[in-house]
Amino acid sequence: MIEFETILSPSCTHVGVEARSKKGVLEHACECLADAFPAIEPRRLLEGLLARERLGSTGLGEGVAIPHCRFDRCDAPMACFLKTREGIDFDGPDDQLVDLLFVLAVPLHEQRIHLEILGALARAFDDPGNLASLRRAATDQDLFDALQRQLATSQRE
Repeated sequence: MIEFETILSPSCTHVGVEARSKKGVLEHACECLADAFPAIEPRRLLEGLLARERLGSTGLGEGVAIPHCRFDRCDAPMACFLKTREGIDFDGPDDQLVDLLFVLAVPLHEQRIHLEILGALARAFDDPGNLASLRRAATDQDLFDALQRQLATSQRE
């Protein structure tokens, strides 16, 4: 079972993020991760995330995206979870604007865990009730707690 509390911290979980574009929201996430992990160069991480987006959108649909990349400057998976104030065009499969983003960076050599994390996130985000709960979160801590509960439950099922 993946221990998401080691991947995502409350300090990297934000409600009401002001961003108007895919690049803008990813810049916000990279700055947040650089604040939490000083070895991270936000510009390099942004380049990795944008390169991955050029391969194909990480938008799942239903207003959710999981921008992710493998990154040579992290020793363990790390993430930022954002709820934007307004939806952002993310070129998702259903053309809906995205307001929930789980931004993930994984070490280069961790292909298996990378896929396991993406699978667990997809299962949690596939439940409309989970998405509604995340969208109701009014504070950073509420959003963090709701997501952690959902991920724990989805991994037990």
